[in-house]
Amino acid sequence: MSIPFELPAENRDLSPRTGYTRAHWEAVADGLLTAAWRWSTPGRALLDLPGRPSRSGVRSDGLEGYARTFLAAAFRVAGAGGDDPHGLLERYAQGLAAGTRTPGRDDTESWPLILDHDVQGQPMVESASVALGLRLTAPWLWKQLDAGVRDRAEDWLRGALRHTPAPNNWYLFPYTVAGFLESVGRGDAETAAARRRALELLEGWYRGDGWYADGDGRAFDHYNGWALHLYPVLDAHLSGDADALAHHGARLRTHLEGLSLMSGADGAPLHFGRSLTYRFAASAAVALGAVTGHTPLTPGASRRIASGGLRYFLDRGALTADGLLGPGWHGPHEATLQSYSGPASPYWASKAFVALLAPADDALWTAREEAAPVEEADRVLALPAPGLLVQATRADGIVRLHNHGSDHVRPHEGETAAGDDPHYGRQAYSTRTGPTAPGNVPDNHLSVETGGRRSARRRIHPLGAGHGDGWGWAASWHRPVFAEGPPMVPGLRVESVTVAHGRYELRVHRVTGAPEGARLTHTGWATGPEEPLTSALYGLHGWDDPVPELLRAPQGTAWTRWARVPRLTGRCAGTSVHVSLASLTADTDAVPLRAAVGEVRVREGTVEVAWVGTGARTRIAFEPVEVRHGER
Repeated sequence: MSIPFELPAENRDLSPRTGYTRAHWEAVADGLLTAAWRWSTPGRALLDLPGRPSRSGVRSDGLEGYARTFLAAAFRVAGAGGDDPHGLLERYAQGLAAGTRTPGRDDTESWPLILDHDVQGQPMVESASVALGLRLTAPWLWKQLDAGVRDRAEDWLRGALRHTPAPNNWYLFPYTVAGFLESVGRGDAETAAARRRALELLEGWYRGDGWYADGDGRAFDHYNGWALHLYPVLDAHLSGDADALAHHGARLRTHLEGLSLMSGADGAPLHFGRSLTYRFAASAAVALGAVTGHTPLTPGASRRIASGGLRYFLDRGALTADGLLGPGWHGPHEATLQSYSGPASPYWASKAFVALLAPADDALWTAREEAAPVEEADRVLALPAPGLLVQATRADGIVRLHNHGSDHVRPHEGETAAGDDPHYGRQAYSTRTGPTAPGNVPDNHLSVETGGRRSARRRIHPLGAGHGDGWGWAASWHRPVFAEGPPMVPGLRVESVTVAHGRYELRVHRVTGAPEGARLTHTGWATGPEEPLTSALYGLHGWDDPVPELLRAPQGTAWTRWARVPRLTGRCAGTSVHVSLASLTADTDAVPLRAAVGEVRVREGTVEVAWVGTGARTRIAFEPVEVRHGER
C-alpha cells in the first residue's frame, strides 16, 4: 500500500533485505509527526486525533496524542544532536505551557490531573512520555522555558508520584517522571521513593530468561520490551549509571536472545498479548540493545529486525490516507483493541524511534543488514521461566509461540473468573495469524464440554520446557473454568504438552477427573481462504475422527476478514489421553500430517510417537512430565 508521505530511495546495498536506512527512520518520524500535528488544538496542548474515544474521554485522548508524539519528536531531535529542522520543540514547548495552566472557566486545553489508576489513570501513563521527552530534549526545550512553566510542569508531573498506579508496569511511569526531575536538579525524597519502589517491584516481577511478569501473576507479552526493559535501561543509559546499566542491560541482553527469534521473515512481530496496536514498538528492545551495547545481535541483524518491523506495518495499511497511525493491526481491526485504546493510542509505536539515539555513524546504521534469526535456519527455543516455546521455520519465515505459561490472570482472581482472553489464553500464536475474536470459535484452544457448558483456559501452571537440536517442548496444566453454572468441576484437570519438531507441533493432552458424558474439543490455526497458508490438524489418538471438521470464524483475524478453524472432538470421561499433530505452513510442498508420523503408542502415563523419515522417536511421560526426543 502507498505511504502518504515521501520516503528516501531504497538502499539495497546497505540494507539488502528492507532497503531502509537511518534516513528512512527520520522520514517516517517526520511524516507521522506532520500528520498528527494537523489535529492540534490552538494552544498546542492536545492533539485531538479523529476516531472512537477511549473510556478515559476526549481530553485524556488529546493529552495522549501530545505525549506519545512528543516521544517520537524527542528521539528524533535528540538523536540529531538537537537539530530540529521542523521546529517541533517549539510546538511542544507551547503545548506544555498551555496544558499545565490552572483550568479556568473557558479552558479547553489544560491537561487532566494525574489521579489514581482506578479514578483517572490514563494521564499517569502519559506523564512518562512527557517526562522522557523533556529529559531527552532538556538542553533545547526545558532549559529554554520560563521558570513559571517549569514549575507548573513539575507540579503536574508530581501527580504521578502521589497517586497509585495500576499493579503492573505502570509503576515505571512515576519512576520515569522521578528520573527526569532528578536529572534537572529537582529530585528529593519523593522522587527517590518512587524510584526505589519501582525497582523493588521490578525485582519481584523478574522470572528469569530475561522475562518479567507484568505485575504479580504470569502475564508475559510485548510489555517486556517496550516498558519493563525500556524504562530502566534507558534511564541508566541517560544518567550514566554504570552499575544500573550493567544490571538491567544484562537482563535485556538475555531477553533479546529469545525476542530476536520472535520476528517473522516478513518483519511481523508475534501477534500475542494486549496493546498490539502499538505495532512496531515491538522492536524497541532490539533498538535499545543496539543503542546501549547490551545485545547478542550484530548491528546488521538489529537493524534488519527493527527496520523489518517498521516497514512491515507501513506496507500493510497501518497509516490512514492522511498519514495517521490508525487503531488496529495492519489497518483497522476492532478485536486487536482494548477498552483503553483511543485514537492516539497507536503512537506508543514512537518507542521504536529509540533507534535514532544511535548517531548516524554508529554501526547500527553503517553496518550492512544481516539476516534475522528466522532467516538463518529452523530454530526451536524453550524459555522455561515464562513457559514459552518458540518455533521458527526458515522455509516460510513463520514464527510460532506455544504458550504454556502466560495467562494475564491476577492472583486474587484465582481460577473462578470465567472467560477466555484471546490475547493470552490460546495455546499458540504466530507472526502470520491472529487469534479469532470472542464469540467466534477459538483457534488453538482446548475445551472440555459437560452439561451444555464449554470451558475456558484461565490460569496456566507451567510444568517445564526444554529444547535440543531442532526440537523442543513445553508443558503446563490448568483447571478448566466454566462461564455458566459452577465455575469449576471438582477434580477436573488438563495437562498439556507441545513438542515442536521441524514445522510440526505434536500436541498431547491428558484429562483427569472428567465427568461422565464429557467431551473434548481441540482446534488448530485460524487462516483465511485467500491466504497462502495451510492450517492442518490431524488426530493421532483419543479423537472420534482423525480428520477435523472445518468451522468458520466470520469475524476473522487481524489477517483475514473471515477465517476457518480445524476442530477435533472426542470423549474424555474419567482419565483420557488425546494426541494430535498440527501445522501452520506456507510451504506448498509440505507433507500431509498423516504421513509424518508412524506408530503411536499410548500406555499408562506415557505417549510414544515415531516420526517417519527421520528415525526419531518422541516419548512423553506424565507424573512428572518428562520429554525425550531422539533416534530409535
